[in-house]
Amino acid sequence: MIYCKAYQLYSSRNFPPLAAQLPILKAMGYDAIEPWLPAYEEDPGLFRQQLDDAGLACYGFHMPLAGLVEAPQRYIEIAQTLGATYLIPPYVTAEEREPTVSYWRGLGEKLARGAELANAAGLEVAWHNHDFEFVPLADGSRPIDHIFEAGGSGVKFEIDCGWIVRAGADPAAELRRFADRIVIIQTKDTAPLGTKLDDGWTATGDGIIDWQALAPLFEKTKADHLVTEHDNPSDWQAFASRSINHLNALGL
Repeated sequence: MIYCKAYQLYSSRNFPPLAAQLPILKAMGYDAIEPWLPAYEEDPGLFRQQLDDAGLACYGFHMPLAGLVEAPQRYIEIAQTLGATYLIPPYVTAEEREPTVSYWRGLGEKLARGAELANAAGLEVAWHNHDFEFVPLADGSRPIDHIFEAGGSGVKFEIDCGWIVRAGADPAAELRRFADRIVIIQTKDTAPLGTKLDDGWTATGDGIIDWQALAPLFEKTKADHLVTEHDNPSDWQAFASRSINHLNALGL
């Protein structure tokens, strides 16, 4: 299966202006951009125009969990302006997190309420993981399971394979476990643990993840596109180019 491929704009936040990156990414073969706040915040209409001018789409965007809870209509309207389907809360800070089942179930319930409102507008809410959701709590259960159990079927999943590996979990197992919930796959790769260069992240295919083994599992999910991401590349163009070329070489 050939997937649409998006680029997480957070990857090149340190190389402004962002608008100048868009035609470069299009020329590399990307179909879309996945932006993060604040890239689209000041003027969503202008950001949409910049995407249109570059010939790029926006399938989904990262947004604060607090925005989904406290200002859902604002982000629904941003999604409509950008032409996006997926509203993606990606993170809770270490200060916010509590090592309790009730905390993580509460997070799932917040996502569920946001998803209900988004669904009414023809949109979806998807949680994006880091490593902490896969670290067991004191009772041996995992935050990621509590999030989705409490969130219900309306809460979807943007799975970040690199962070799963960093957590010591198995991305193949998680792709199988959450196949019916996964709507976006981030093909983030990690260098061997302990690597300092670029904070230990690397281009897709240059790290320790066996993408050839994972690729057949992608079709078992409900994902309709892939997203490349690197948290801190020293050369964003090399990262973006090597990543999409590797995905293409795999026939994805």
